[in-house]
Amino acid sequence: MSEEINLQGDVYFGNVKGKIPHGMGRYTWSDGTVYDGNWEDGKMTGRGQISWSSGTSYVGDFSGGYLHGIGTLTNPDGSVYNGSWRLNIQNGLGRKQYSTSDVYDGCWKDGVHEGSGKYAWSNGNMYIGNWKAGTMCGRGVMKWMNGDLFDGFWLNGYRHGSGVYRFADGSYYFGTWTKGLKDGQGTFYPAGSKCPPLKKFDKKKSLISHSSSGRSERFRDLERNVSRNYSQKISFNGFFRESGRILSMRLPPEEDYTIANSAIEFSTSENTNMLSHISDEGESDLDDDSSEVWEREYMQGVLMKERIKKNAGVPSKGKQQSKRQANDVKKRSCVDIYEGHKSYFLMLNLQLGIRYTVGKITPVPMREVRSSDFGERARIRMYFPRKGSQFTPPHYSVDFYWKDYCPMVFRNLREMFKLDAAEYMMSICGDDGLRELSSPGKSGSIFYLSHDDRFVIKTLRGSELKVLLKMLPSYYDHVNDYDNTLITKFFGLHEITLRGGKKVRFIVMGNMFKTELRIHRRYDLKGSYQGRFTNKDAIDEGTTLKDLDLAYDFHMDKSLREALFKQIHLDCLFLESQQIIDYSLLLGLHFRAPEHLKALLEPPDTMLMSSTPVDDGPTSSSGDLSIPPKGLLLVTHEPSSVNTAPGPHIRGNTLRAFSIGDKEVDLLLPGTARLRVQLGVNMPAQANRKVSEDVLGSADVELFEVYDVVLYLGIIDILQDYSMRKKVEHAYKSVRYDSASISVADPQFYSKRFVKFLEKVFPVDP
Repeated sequence: MSEEINLQGDVYFGNVKGKIPHGMGRYTWSDGTVYDGNWEDGKMTGRGQISWSSGTSYVGDFSGGYLHGIGTLTNPDGSVYNGSWRLNIQNGLGRKQYSTSDVYDGCWKDGVHEGSGKYAWSNGNMYIGNWKAGTMCGRGVMKWMNGDLFDGFWLNGYRHGSGVYRFADGSYYFGTWTKGLKDGQGTFYPAGSKCPPLKKFDKKKSLISHSSSGRSERFRDLERNVSRNYSQKISFNGFFRESGRILSMRLPPEEDYTIANSAIEFSTSENTNMLSHISDEGESDLDDDSSEVWEREYMQGVLMKERIKKNAGVPSKGKQQSKRQANDVKKRSCVDIYEGHKSYFLMLNLQLGIRYTVGKITPVPMREVRSSDFGERARIRMYFPRKGSQFTPPHYSVDFYWKDYCPMVFRNLREMFKLDAAEYMMSICGDDGLRELSSPGKSGSIFYLSHDDRFVIKTLRGSELKVLLKMLPSYYDHVNDYDNTLITKFFGLHEITLRGGKKVRFIVMGNMFKTELRIHRRYDLKGSYQGRFTNKDAIDEGTTLKDLDLAYDFHMDKSLREALFKQIHLDCLFLESQQIIDYSLLLGLHFRAPEHLKALLEPPDTMLMSSTPVDDGPTSSSGDLSIPPKGLLLVTHEPSSVNTAPGPHIRGNTLRAFSIGDKEVDLLLPGTARLRVQLGVNMPAQANRKVSEDVLGSADVELFEVYDVVLYLGIIDILQDYSMRKKVEHAYKSVRYDSASISVADPQFYSKRFVKFLEKVFPVDP
């Protein structure tokens, strides 16, 4: 029965239930807003349409008074969204045409683009790939209207990570980028030269394909999903906010080149490896002998070094090809673990075990750890037969036994480090798998990296396992008491036993060098000198250098340095109390690029200035000269301006800087980023290196090279105790060398020497 109801100026006409709208009806508010559609118990539910007084209109599904389901929203400025909604927010698959005629087709989350999607600008530019929080983030392809095309990794709307840039004339650049700038080593293939398959550039393969017939079925499914009328309801998860149009993704192509043609291939699953290659049609038919490529090295967009590599074509057969492929594998710092790789089954076992343990322990209510949660007997043990069992799924690996040590302790540690269980599992157990570092440590341990570089997984000796289990209660208390601790973050301790009784033990740790900035130099510093240098011929950007290789000292803000050494003292006291030795400070340097940065590309003891001193440099009364750095600025911390979400290597307070009134600070990198400054993370400093008198030709004037650097640091390798074997080693080496110079020493002496050495590396400014 239809009835008209007046409610304080509002008018409803339609079916009712008692005195409330129920069924079909039309409701007109006093401000002119009109809804015409289905009602249920006084709330808009079902199909309907609403027009607001502002001119905005919506046609589609409602639930409980919310836009919820599939529908179309039209704004007065001409923008139109057609897709899925949840509680008034865009959620799931949807298509939006902006007032500027830009169009986005794909996934939405929190009212912004997140997941897989395609954005086409009105000027002809187009991006297909992954998104996060409204910006291009992850794997994707950008094609500009002039035809230039980039295929690779993105972060916050910038090219960031490995990728390949294809230019107009058929030339390519394979390399790495940081915040949109070329950064690191790369190879340029001029037009007409023989270009290698893209799997040389990245084992994860490329998104570029020259043939439209090669487009994946998943991509066609995506296009069908986002362009259809959304006549069927789709189920989605998440909550969303309103979003404006995108302003941050109009990236310019590389300036020197123009037009090219290429089809684009993309897989909608973020956990599926994106498999496609440059086809043979895209390669030149030139003979290998005529091929010529350029090997280049960039530092934040500045070309630092290049050389022509003759006869660089890719041989199609014979021993030369096999030899080159073998050399390529040796040169890589890490390699993907693929089926047939010696670590493949071990990786699968590790992923199965972690997925099982985390899934089992996460639903358990949080509680304080007890003494019974520690020790070798506090463990989960499970058998994983290949065919599956009552408790374990079938799998494609080999039969194995799984042991998870102290699961409740590590569960609480992950919570303490603000690490989400689902993110932890996806990072380690996702379809992209793990990567193995090609050069194991001195101890013989094997290192693996999660596909997103957030976690390092290291194999342990039995003695290291015992040390960690013995230390774990004190370690737990220490990291609980000191948010800013620099000591390695541990997330899990596991053991795999294969048939035949072979045991492999693993520890999962945070990767200290998972950073937004590129690490240009890295050092492992112990404070000892005997044998602590690196062969100059073996040094490249990925080499971890040692104490005697360090040619710099680092000058920091007074408050930052005080906070650093306060924590170093606390951490060393803890390690001393546990009788731990042989630990080191892992130090990563990100250099900002002044004009004379070319010196960084030389070995440490030959890194001499390539140019004469500038005439207008500052001169002190003592005759000292320095070259002023540029490119870093400390500013008052603004949480809304920086990413404050914790990472596996980030935990603790935002640091305060003396230079800006003892306020919490962010690090501003002009033109690239604003970063939160925490202990061991994003710490700004000036790196000074004295130029040799041999170069200056005079002892009357001291010249220093001064660089702006960003520091990343932490204390690693904390699982070696001062055992009887180490005491014997100390006695033996003390006979041959100065006892103060050798690495092995009693814990108290080791701690004091370590701190004393670091005080020289980070001197107090007068």
